[in-house]
Amino acid sequence: IAFWVLTQYLLINVNVLALAICTRESYQSMKERNVDDGHIININSMAGHKVMANADEHFYGATKYAVTALTEGLRQELREAKTHIRATCISPGIVETEFAFRHHNSDPEKAAAVYESIKLLLFLHTVKLQLTPIKSPQITISVHQV
Repeated sequence: IAFWVLTQYLLINVNVLALAICTRESYQSMKERNVDDGHIININSMAGHKVMANADEHFYGATKYAVTALTEGLRQELREAKTHIRATCISPGIVETEFAFRHHNSDPEKAAAVYESIKLLLFLHTVKLQLTPIKSPQITISVHQV
């Protein structure tokens, strides 16, 4: 149980707290420098919009739902402040990274199987998606289905 608790603690720290701190610091920095046309981009997951059928992923999904809520809250805060700073949440589906191998560290075959049955986005494609909102200053892009 100690390993499970540590894993969930790390998920909250990375997926929720670190994102919230970086977002807050970015917004504060923009305000201090009188930047009124910035763009805060949060990387999320489809797991932040739909509960996955896999019980192993429920806690991960909860942290990604938090990212969805934090980004929407930020968007509302920016609108209320009448700023032109944008908030975007990019939510790709499954992307082949080291995540499954870390998540299933006791079963490498199970980890590999996560990526075998579906067509995946490569990490490079995700990076290219991240740049799309920056190149489109007139609109806010929220990628929820790729």
